[in-house]
Amino acid sequence: MRRTDQGERRYGYGIGEWYGRSFVGLSPDERRSYARLQSVAKRQRASQPCLPRRTPETEVECTKEGGVCSLRLYELNGQTGEVTVAPGEAGGLITTCPYRFYEGDQVFRWIAQDILGHAEPLIVREVGFLERPSAPGLQGRDDAGSEDVGRIDHVLVHPDTALLSWCALEMQAVYFSGDSMRNEFRMLLEGGGDRLPFPAGRRRPDYRSSGPKRLMPQLQVKVPTLRRWGKKMCVLVDRAFFSALAPMESVDDVSNCDICWFVVRYDEGGGEARLTPGFVHLTTLERAVEGLTAGRPVTLQTFEGRIRAKLRLPSAG
Repeated sequence: MRRTDQGERRYGYGIGEWYGRSFVGLSPDERRSYARLQSVAKRQRASQPCLPRRTPETEVECTKEGGVCSLRLYELNGQTGEVTVAPGEAGGLITTCPYRFYEGDQVFRWIAQDILGHAEPLIVREVGFLERPSAPGLQGRDDAGSEDVGRIDHVLVHPDTALLSWCALEMQAVYFSGDSMRNEFRMLLEGGGDRLPFPAGRRRPDYRSSGPKRLMPQLQVKVPTLRRWGKKMCVLVDRAFFSALAPMESVDDVSNCDICWFVVRYDEGGGEARLTPGFVHLTTLERAVEGLTAGRPVTLQTFEGRIRAKLRLPSAG
């Protein structure tokens, strides 16, 4: 919260896109209709299409509980009561559902062209990468040593399969922490009004859970093996996620990198958001880990000073 010469302004994270549609562009009746869906038992709820995965030939059902594709930051003018999208990059869309990245399959074409030299890759999903070692005495049993305990989400393969040329791809959306979206749905259903509403409750994008706790272990397990194989790990994130990372020293050529960060943005010029390729950042695994942890170790003196403070001990002389 901060004050300006226009009066008090409040900021809060709310729905950015709902069932693939811009929350700002929805009518009050459409918002209430979507909110009403959430009050119906899941098995009895009318299915909604996943717009990013829809094709002219295929209608794909949304499987995201609540149907929220992305979040964004809203601003409330305390003087006028008007709610608007926060200005600048702060109000940009923040991807919370990885299926949002599937729009038109364009990210697959972008990555494959850049890494494999061909824009129409074969896409293989959920390929087993790690296997549980056989326990002593269980060799020869059908279920021993065959269980996948780790998978590569996507493998992009050059269509000329005489000699397999491929790269691995992980997509990382952002979790959020704080108040449940149920508060949002209830507010919209019970009295959202006809104006753009300010988000109900307090929540924020949880980049710590999404990056160091989820994505980093995936990279630390998979990239060393891919590196030995001479293969690249591609990681797809949106601009908001990448901006939350600490600066990562880049390398000058794909041949010298372990990880290719493909960063997308959203173009909202036409009212509805359109996924757009942004830029590529090439790093080693070590630099990526530094970026994900987003910090440098403090000095021993500083760390021990914090221990003393928590123990309420006098500072070292």
